[in-house]
Amino acid sequence: MSDTRLARMLHVLVHMHLLGGGETSETIAKMLNTNPVVVRRTMAALKEKGIVTSAGGRSGGWRIAKGADEITVEQVHDALQTGSAFSIALSRDHSTCPVEGAVNTFLDQAMADAERALRTRFAGTTIQDLANAFV
Repeated sequence: MSDTRLARMLHVLVHMHLLGGGETSETIAKMLNTNPVVVRRTMAALKEKGIVTSAGGRSGGWRIAKGADEITVEQVHDALQTGSAFSIALSRDHSTCPVEGAVNTFLDQAMADAERALRTRFAGTTIQDLANAFV
């Protein structure tokens, strides 16, 4: 199963930036075709990392906590997920087999290289960059 939280939250953050105001969990849930409880749980992870703030009451909702040019894709990713962005697991069926060892070494190195490249790209891209690509 694919994890779409990063794509979905980047989508939400760009909309929030472009609209310039607060959005309720219900509004975001409609945008993403999901449940407001799921939105609140996911947005809470972003709030914990200082990416968004929330306020209750009539004019409440979720707001971006800082400038769109200060929030990187890497920060959003790290708020939502720990560890590697890749879910390829190494085989541990035959720990004494030199072929399995060679395959695991190759996959481990390839994924580490890919992770470094992905993190570099994520770190160099902001919500503002994504908004500029849309506009």
